[in-house]
Amino acid sequence: MDVSVAFSPFVPVWLVAAFAVVGLTLAGLGVVRHVRGSAFRLVAVALFAIALLNPALQREIREPLDGVVAVVVDRSQSQRTAGRLAATDRVAADLTRRLEATPGLEVRTLTVDRPPADQDGTALFGPLADLLGDVPPDRIAGAVMVTDGQVHDVPETAPFNAPLHALVVGEEDERDRRIEIVAAPRFGLVGSTQTIKVRVEDAGAAETSVPLEVRIDDEVVETRTVTVGEEVEVAAPIKHGGDNFFQFAVPSVPGELTDVNNTAVAIVEGVRENLRVLLVSGEPHAGERTWRNLLKSDASVDLVHFTILRPPEKQDGTPINELSLIAFPTRELFSQKIDEFDLIVFDRYHRRNVLPSLYFDNIAQYVLNGGAVLIAAGPDYAGPRSIYHTPLAAALPAAPSGDVIEAPFRPAVSERGARHPVTRELPGSEASPPAWSDWFRQVETIPVAGETVMTGANASPLLTLSREGEGRVAMMMSDHIWLWARGFDGGGPHVPLMRRLSHWLMKEPELEEEALRLDAGAGSLTIERQTLADGVAPVTLTTPSGETQDVTLEESAPGLWTADIADPEMGLYRATDGTLTALGHVGPANPLEARDLRSDTERLAPIAEATRGSVRRVNDVADTPRILMRTEGRAMAGSDWLGLRQSEASELVGVDRLPLFAGFLGLAFLIAAVGGTWWREGH
Repeated sequence: MDVSVAFSPFVPVWLVAAFAVVGLTLAGLGVVRHVRGSAFRLVAVALFAIALLNPALQREIREPLDGVVAVVVDRSQSQRTAGRLAATDRVAADLTRRLEATPGLEVRTLTVDRPPADQDGTALFGPLADLLGDVPPDRIAGAVMVTDGQVHDVPETAPFNAPLHALVVGEEDERDRRIEIVAAPRFGLVGSTQTIKVRVEDAGAAETSVPLEVRIDDEVVETRTVTVGEEVEVAAPIKHGGDNFFQFAVPSVPGELTDVNNTAVAIVEGVRENLRVLLVSGEPHAGERTWRNLLKSDASVDLVHFTILRPPEKQDGTPINELSLIAFPTRELFSQKIDEFDLIVFDRYHRRNVLPSLYFDNIAQYVLNGGAVLIAAGPDYAGPRSIYHTPLAAALPAAPSGDVIEAPFRPAVSERGARHPVTRELPGSEASPPAWSDWFRQVETIPVAGETVMTGANASPLLTLSREGEGRVAMMMSDHIWLWARGFDGGGPHVPLMRRLSHWLMKEPELEEEALRLDAGAGSLTIERQTLADGVAPVTLTTPSGETQDVTLEESAPGLWTADIADPEMGLYRATDGTLTALGHVGPANPLEARDLRSDTERLAPIAEATRGSVRRVNDVADTPRILMRTEGRAMAGSDWLGLRQSEASELVGVDRLPLFAGFLGLAFLIAAVGGTWWREGH
């Protein structure tokens, strides 16, 4: 209870001050001149000024506030070993019950089972700060953490002015063999070999060497013997674009905590060097630069472009030394260096005695061995000099009928094309007819292989995609895609179509028409199955702990079937549908949580000491210490008890006020002052 004097002036303070100054000045002059009654006048003026200020005795009525204690329960992945989780739950439940029964305490409980999406390792102090963020500092009684001690966000300074205690679940001298990724690149050029450094740790073990198994994309490639505690360099060939999975495993041993961290994964993203494209343009036409402009705009493409303006049979009398054209290096391109290109594009090219039949045979072999060819055809493909009448025909999926359709038509995505990643959901394709402009010429063909993903006039094949041997071929049976590029009648989706088409030819993994993928994030996992079929089989998913489950996929888009896995555990997942397999890793590839699973009392010791708290081991309810409330300045921990700071905060619930100059008492003082003045002046 606090008692104080408060003022509630009847008139503005400045007016009271003016009255007091004038009155006291005049009375003071009277005292100086020895005027009779001046001292009484001083007292009377002062009493009147004080009365105008309306003083009162004020008493605050307060109620004490409960202190707030936080109980943080660690249920992270490292706790899911050796029965720790059950012990943690028992200790936390008993501790919470006893704290709630303690007078003057408000208990707040926080359970942490996974790190935030942008953080690696077990984070307890960040969530603790959020839990107590609305509590005034003088109400914080302390915090108690029930954990295994593997905490990775321990601050350097005390988070509050109250004791922090840690109850560590786990035994001393635990054994845990583990493998750690010391250094691994995040990216690597496809075809290059990177180096990954690993180290095997096995504290307290008698063995000095252990076998190390190396897997690449889930296939065993090497087994070697390594020394415990020494860094080992492993060659990591980057075989394909996208994620390359490198797995390292050591055998488990009897008596170790868990074999979860006996396997480590490094994920290296394969990045292709700039893709090399050879573009050969035949006779000039209105859309000749369409393919060139698109390929030149792609920073990942190195383009070599030749336009054949003057074939050998053309004789116009121009001296050779006056020609400004560059001779077409046919031998270098189609014999010596053909394998250096990722894609060859023939844009309205027909036989003009520039490429002999031998070179077309080279191109066909180039496709069968893994290369890619795109035919952007015009009327030339239907004529007698068509490149179909060369050895290249063995790799082409469509034969010309000999007819060229010269009539307006609206390109459309076929039923199969609606499921193909090259043409699926092209902008404007959802309308009927598609919301893009007409074309006016198409070469009629007879499909002999591949998939027709777009149709044109009379529903005949317009865009055909085919796999030939290990390579790929695409045929666009019209030379009017430039109308979309020029915006004729609103244009069309030429950029996404041409870019997807060229990237499919160059085997970008995202555009595979038959694929199984695991899209793994920090705390999410999605199974994706891309197919041209009408349905898909269930997928068998293997979790990091070795458990398997059959997952039924649902169609989320034409040709795309997906399923989301709720609350996935961290680690490497495998998925298979019997034909295709996929790998995915949830969380960091080399998580802090799995590097050391032994219970630890050292990590939290400095911060506990800084807050005058304690760190001790508990493995059951019987080990839980007593709870004592302590005032500031006293010890906060003992051998069998832990202390919490007693709150001295209070809440104002009322105020009692006693005016000093109100009623008869105040009136008596004023009358006495005036009467004394009159009496003194009268004598």
